[in-house]
Amino acid sequence: MRSGSLGLLVSLAAAPAFAHHPMGGQTPQSFLNGLLSGLGHPVIGLDHLAAVVGVGILAGLAARGIGPVLAFSAAVIAGVAVHLAGIGLPAGELLVGLTTLVIGGLVIVRSKLPPMLAASLFALAGLVHGHALGESIVGAEPTPLAAYLLGLFVVQSAIAVAAYIATVALVRQPSRGLGVSAMGAIVAVIGAAAATAATL
Repeated sequence: MRSGSLGLLVSLAAAPAFAHHPMGGQTPQSFLNGLLSGLGHPVIGLDHLAAVVGVGILAGLAARGIGPVLAFSAAVIAGVAVHLAGIGLPAGELLVGLTTLVIGGLVIVRSKLPPMLAASLFALAGLVHGHALGESIVGAEPTPLAAYLLGLFVVQSAIAVAAYIATVALVRQPSRGLGVSAMGAIVAVIGAAAATAATL
């Protein structure tokens, strides 16, 4: 588990080396461009990737199925729609960092969130992150926009479900519980760094 955590940390640290957007900052112009952008954005956005992994871990700690993961993904799509509707979110980047920090903190203490609290947290975090991701698709035509949303939903759900499955397997082995907390610490540090950067 330690080597796995280290590998993920290295991968996350390398993420900012990529362009902020899979299309190099250009608005997607086709279905394929939109799909690739949606598939790539959760992976190259370090803070968003950390939050997605954290959500999957929290869902795994509670072991109530992947419903909360899918709810988070749906909230991200709703957040994109809110952005595209022209509704602003004050201090959006700061909120992205803070929600990621909170998710990481809850993973560190291995919190088993009650269903209603988990739903509220995931909905809030999803809306915040989705609103931030929506900036990259502003001005896109309906076809690449729909493809972007599809790719975004699919890839972040897959990442979170993978984190969920891994966590469910780990919590069955108490000796490896510290690995979960270590992953939470990584998520929290990334969230704290994003929040700090947003204030500079």
